[in-house]
Amino acid sequence: MTAPLTPSQPPHNEPSNDPWQAPAQTSGATASHGYQEDGPGMKTEVRQAAVLAVVVAVSGLLLGLLWTWLTPRVPLISDGKAVYLKDTEGEQAIAIDGTFTLLALAFGLVCGVLVFLLRRRGGLPLVVGLALGSLAGSLLAWKLGHWIGPETDVVAHAKAVGKGVVFDAPLDLKAKGVLLAWPVAALAVHLGLNALFGPRDPEPYPAPYGGSAPYGGHAPYEGPRSDGHPGGTGS
Repeated sequence: MTAPLTPSQPPHNEPSNDPWQAPAQTSGATASHGYQEDGPGMKTEVRQAAVLAVVVAVSGLLLGLLWTWLTPRVPLISDGKAVYLKDTEGEQAIAIDGTFTLLALAFGLVCGVLVFLLRRRGGLPLVVGLALGSLAGSLLAWKLGHWIGPETDVVAHAKAVGKGVVFDAPLDLKAKGVLLAWPVAALAVHLGLNALFGPRDPEPYPAPYGGSAPYGGHAPYEGPRSDGHPGGTGS
């Protein structure tokens, strides 16, 4: 009586030659993906974001100077009792907000492009730094233009120049929502460039055999059974 044929089993601690066996997985995320993450640490990203926020905020000084220089003045006149607009149909008051908005959008466009070119990998801290720096820059530009522009005390200025003398109104924003033009433009441009041209995460390597039963769910050949019948494929 002959013993049933059974597949030989490899000794312990020796690799098996079974073609159906999934390849051994190497411990550690680096070996499983086949690459090493090379981005800066979180502390480095936060530090870079803080530096970016300061640089962008300081550039608000340039925006404030340009706004003061390019914005049309609003002429006022006093009759000795009250102050009036000299040109009641003029659009200078609207132009103040419009000029600031256009300049802020241009600054946002430039900042978004420069940040993308200098730091392509991006990251949440960088985006937050860009947003906070742009908002701070807008506030700084507004305050600077208001400070270095025409006299802010309209009543005192009207008394100083005298009755019937035309003088300029203070440089101020009527719609404070325009302060968001810079950060919104910067984030939109930066995120858009990252979506179109930013680096892509490498796709994980697919497993050579999917699931526990390869080839459409059919189990591998197990050799002859102990009762003498040939082994099936377990379909």
